[in-house]
Amino acid sequence: MARREKKSRSKGSAGNNRKSGEDFLQNNKQKTGVLETNSGLQYLIVEEKQGPKPGLFDTVKIHQRALLLDGKILEDTYRQNQPDEVKIEELIEGLQEGLPMMSLGSRYKFWVPAELAWGRKGTGNKIPPNAVLSFDIRLVEIC
Repeated sequence: MARREKKSRSKGSAGNNRKSGEDFLQNNKQKTGVLETNSGLQYLIVEEKQGPKPGLFDTVKIHQRALLLDGKILEDTYRQNQPDEVKIEELIEGLQEGLPMMSLGSRYKFWVPAELAWGRKGTGNKIPPNAVLSFDIRLVEIC
């Protein structure tokens, strides 16, 4: 019986995350400067530079601040002053779409719907099911 209650609570949490995420994205896209792609990825150009753009199969160095909608910080390389080196093709779908839009040196904010991130399952304790994620990214280097 305790297991059933736990599962049902878990499903409720996932449902609440989905609803609050949908509400957030609906309101967010009404804000000045926020753009949305066909997939539902939302972004705001904070600082646009002229220069090369990475491709899906490039490795890049980025500064990023990744947050849940409640403000919980998942990662913050700005604070550590140590950019991450990542292969774009290995990132979540939303960042695979977003990073190639950025020119070297640019800074964007991304709001990634759950379907373009970790979806219904989340990642255990760190990212809950159906979580919309917020990223503040600066493209530092195309390796």
